[in-house]
Amino acid sequence: MTDFDETADPELAAAIDEAVAAIDRGEAVVYPTETVYGLGADAADSAAVERVFELKGRDRSKPLSLGVPSIDAARRYTRPSERAVRFMRAFLPGPVTVVVERKPALPDALTAGGDRVGVRIPDHEVALSLFERVAPTPVTATSANVSGSPSVTDVGSLDPTLRESVGAVVDAGPTPGTESTVVDPERNVVHRRGAMADAIVAWLADEAGSEPIVEDG
Repeated sequence: MTDFDETADPELAAAIDEAVAAIDRGEAVVYPTETVYGLGADAADSAAVERVFELKGRDRSKPLSLGVPSIDAARRYTRPSERAVRFMRAFLPGPVTVVVERKPALPDALTAGGDRVGVRIPDHEVALSLFERVAPTPVTATSANVSGSPSVTDVGSLDPTLRESVGAVVDAGPTPGTESTVVDPERNVVHRRGAMADAIVAWLADEAGSEPIVEDG
């Protein structure tokens, strides 16, 4: 469970309440993580997922990840291998997107029809509080920017049209800005280097007995 104390910041707590209600209505919301601000909607609902693509102007061939509060919650929608579970226990919560096999409960729109999906469990108490409040619903985990624009590290940088089109904005101040590392532990592949990349590459090399394939820098 998150350590976030909603009584310590009533304004932030109210924003989380608004975000929970908006996600329940099928709307998208903006929320903070330990990397950048994310754009979240019900990741198990195809219409809500389509809304996220529309807001970002994102190519439908580029899949979205899902955010959950725990590994157990992730298993409701995914089938991680034993190695992937060991990896998740080593690095999550944290700035890592773990690619694993999806279950049919997730819409094809989320994964661009693929059989794998990225899982995020952010090391951020506000994000985890939001995810816990909407559970068992998973939340889309993608940056809250228009595709092609820089990632958003504070809500003041949100695209005005996007900001007006979401159901809620949860402002918890600036975020670090380093993107998550995207990794498929089972296939020993790092799709994108980001936060903690060196430690992740070392873990994979030790676990698999061979250096991982690193696709991005």
